Order: sequence, then C-alpha cells, then structure tokens
Amino acid sequence: MNVPAVPDRIESDYRSPILDRPGAVDADSASPDVGVPFHYGDPLGEQRAADAGAVIIDRSHRDALTISGGERLTWLEGFVSQHVSELSDGEGAETLVLDANGRVEHHALLSDVDGTVVVDTERGRGGPLLQFLTKMVFWADAAPVEADLAVLTLTGTSLPEALTAPDGTDVTLPVGDYASVTLPGGGIARRMPWPLNGAIDLVVPRSGLTAWFDAAVAGGARPAGSWAFEALRVAGTTPLRGRLGVDTDEKTIPHEVSSWIGAVSQQGAVHLDKGCYRGQETVSRVHNLGRSPRVLVRLQLDGSVGDDSVVTGAEVRAGGRPVGRVGTVVQHHEDGPVALALLKRAVPADAELDIDGVAASIDPDTFPQDTGPQAGREAVKRLRGQA
Repeated sequence: MNVPAVPDRIESDYRSPILDRPGAVDADSASPDVGVPFHYGDPLGEQRAADAGAVIIDRSHRDALTISGGERLTWLEGFVSQHVSELSDGEGAETLVLDANGRVEHHALLSDVDGTVVVDTERGRGGPLLQFLTKMVFWADAAPVEADLAVLTLTGTSLPEALTAPDGTDVTLPVGDYASVTLPGGGIARRMPWPLNGAIDLVVPRSGLTAWFDAAVAGGARPAGSWAFEALRVAGTTPLRGRLGVDTDEKTIPHEVSSWIGAVSQQGAVHLDKGCYRGQETVSRVHNLGRSPRVLVRLQLDGSVGDDSVVTGAEVRAGGRPVGRVGTVVQHHEDGPVALALLKRAVPADAELDIDGVAASIDPDTFPQDTGPQAGREAVKRLRGQA
C-alpha cells in the first residue's frame, strides 16, 4: 500500500486547512479537538443533517502510524488486547494496550491492508504508542513508523455505496465493521460502527486532506464539525463508545467501558479468550470473579442552566458524596445537554446526581444490567464448600 513517509508529528498548535473553509469555527483552546472545525455556524443543523443524510467531519488531529513486515500481526498479538493474528487482508479491529496492572494506556484502530497495518489513535498518543511499539520489536519482522495520514469521517443515516476520489476514480466503499480498501493516491477507507453504525473513516495522505474533503462534499455530504461527531458518539450509540483521555482517566480498566469488551465480531477491543498479554490478569479477574468498580454511563443534564456549567473532569456527587467524574459534555439536537461519566458501580440507576450545582440523571439504557453471579465466583464458592 502506498503510504506517505515519516512526517512531523502533529503538535498542540496544529491547525487543519479545513478551518479556512467559509463558516468554519475552531474549538476552544482547551478542547481536545482544537485545530479542527468545531462547527460551521449551525452545529445542531449539522447533527440533523447526519440523521437525514450524510456529513463529512475533519478529524485530522488524530495521530497515525503504520506497521510493515511479515510478522506484524503475530507480533502485535503478543501485547494487544484484541485477537489480531488471524486478520485477513482488508480486515481490521479496535484494540487496547494495557499496563501491567490492567489500566488502559492506548486505544487504537487497526487496518491490515496490502501488507501494512494502518494505525490511528487519539491526538498526542501516537508518539508514546510508537515508543512502546518500537521497544517491543526485538527480532520480529515488524517495523512501526509514524505515517503522514489524516482522518476524515463520513457518517449519517444515508451513506453512498461509492465515493468519487479527487482524481475521478470511483471507489467502492467497504462493507462490514472495520473492513478496509485502499484509496487512489494512498491511504484507506475503513467501515466503522461509530459514531453511527456504518460510518466510513477516510485515512488519507495529509497532503490530500482538502481534496478528499471536497470530494466528499461534492458527493453530497454536508460539512460538520467535531461538535456533531461527539454528539453522535455520545447520544447515538449504545453501548457507549468512550474516548480515551476524555471519558477515562489514569485508573480506567477495560471493563469500565462496556463497548470495549468483546471480539472483533462484537465490535469490541478486548478478546476474552485470546493468549497472554500485559494486563490480561486484571481483565480475567474482573470478568470471572468480580465486576469493575466503575461504569461508563450517559447522563441527561438539566437544560435550564448555562451551556458551560458542566465541564469534563468535574466531580459527580450523589447525596453530597463524590461518586464519579464527568467525561464528554455536549449539546445534542434532540436530547439537549448530555454527558458521559464514570460512576461508581454502587450508584443506584435512579440516583439524583449533582455536578457543580447542575442536576443530572442516569440514562437507564446505559446503566449496566448485572446478570447474576459470575461462573468463576461460583466455582470458588463450591471449592470452599459455600455453594
């Protein structure tokens, strides 16, 4: 696959050329999405456009890597949480990298196409991820490097089956979660289950970012900002798709974000039956013997207060006691102000919550439903004669 060579890493002052489009508004300087369009003057209309058709969203602030070499997949298998060694050409996955205690260090998207794994991850995470991967190479035939690639996301309820590339070539878009095809001029198109089911990530050479954005617009997609992407991710998917570093903290373990648990076919990032990897002991212990101490849920916020009253990282309280932290906060065009939050599992689903004076309630559709005792715990009881 044709992949651009090593670039200059995206820095905190990155500014996408798409911000030069008429009406494009940058995010606040404190936002993790600063440097790409936040909206184009009609943020709620952009969300409604996704519900009625298709939108194109600039996510070029994400970091990208590639991994070449004949042993790239079997090598990755040894230290990532997803089962990836048997991926076929054009297949992909989500995966995590955990520390020795099972806490989440990295979340990444993988696409194996034409002998190369394309990796993209959150802004600022690419450098540390590359350092980790490089240290893990040893004698394996695997070569991780930075890649000069940028991400655009085409999403909505009515997506085309094909897209005309900037050079006029018609590209048939892939079918099936995480399926990928190569793009003319380099890069890939990858099918995704979020922010809405069936979304397409265009992972394209950074030099062609504007041309690909314009090609999507010419194909009928409306420009939409990161506000729309986050609103669709928070309010449009169940189970919830947590964002590393925003909806999580340094203590997060995989089971706290339920969408991360499962095989590729389950749209998960943690395969529960694969071989050993760093942090697996925590995953197995929680799965078999216990439940995660916290859970990611969606909150409905009191809409009578100001838009900036609740911020990421704020403390969630119940009965005057701290019970969690706020993650993504966003205004949805139908649901109003909503947020994701990591809450203690013991918090009742109908608890009255307070966030800096703003009332909040848990969306019951996102509250975990305990399905009875785990098999592992019951086995321990039998061994102890307690069953």
